[in-house]
Amino acid sequence: MTPSFVAVIPARFASTRLPGKPLLEIAGRPMIEHVWRSACASSAARVVIATDDRRIAECAEGFGAEVAMTLQTHVNGTSRLAEVAERLQLESDTCVVNVQGDEPLLPSAMIDRVAETLAADAGAAVSTLAEPIDSLDELMRTATVKVVCDNRGRALYFSRAPIPWDRDRLDLDCRQGPLGGGWLRHIGIYAYRASFLRRYCELPIAPLEQCEQLEQLRALYHGFTIAVATAPEHYPAGVDTPEDLARVRALLREKH
Repeated sequence: MTPSFVAVIPARFASTRLPGKPLLEIAGRPMIEHVWRSACASSAARVVIATDDRRIAECAEGFGAEVAMTLQTHVNGTSRLAEVAERLQLESDTCVVNVQGDEPLLPSAMIDRVAETLAADAGAAVSTLAEPIDSLDELMRTATVKVVCDNRGRALYFSRAPIPWDRDRLDLDCRQGPLGGGWLRHIGIYAYRASFLRRYCELPIAPLEQCEQLEQLRALYHGFTIAVATAPEHYPAGVDTPEDLARVRALLREKH
């Protein structure tokens, strides 16, 4: 049984490549509504859209969503969630799932899975998901974030580099044939304990976080545990570019 949790959807209007991204129309609805509907189809006890823009807030309220207005100074989604947790006065042990506002194809089962993973590991402050990498090209791609875990399923490190590095198989002269198992692609959905979110904003930015440009490394650097589970199904990519938008529009047109 999935534990009780709150799903929060951070949504910013500003975007370099797609200004006003949450409000872009996909299959007759704004993108943010598709994400909200997916979150509502999960086991979340409460779904909140967190935004710093009145246009997004008015749109969300129009289709019936609960909205939390947040500051415009947040540098990432985690700090925005921390403000929401404080505004909602969530209890310290409340599970808060961060559902990205630009992932209209996100299956609700993934939202449940990341919440279940946190609930199952009392020593973890954060949980997240991963899926196997079966392509050498994807392993080598810096846009693909890799994660290495210990035997309990807890993250040891996240990197844009191809980790772990199989010295014999991945030598420059040996990159032939199928990749095989052993590599995991990190999926950027997180569940947090509300107590951790309050601590997060007090933590100094970590050198590893700056180097890799991966905010989850701040938690590891400061000694917090991140539990990692395998995604229950394939993770569909979000919308970052006009090409992504066209792809998602075509997919959802077929479904409708």
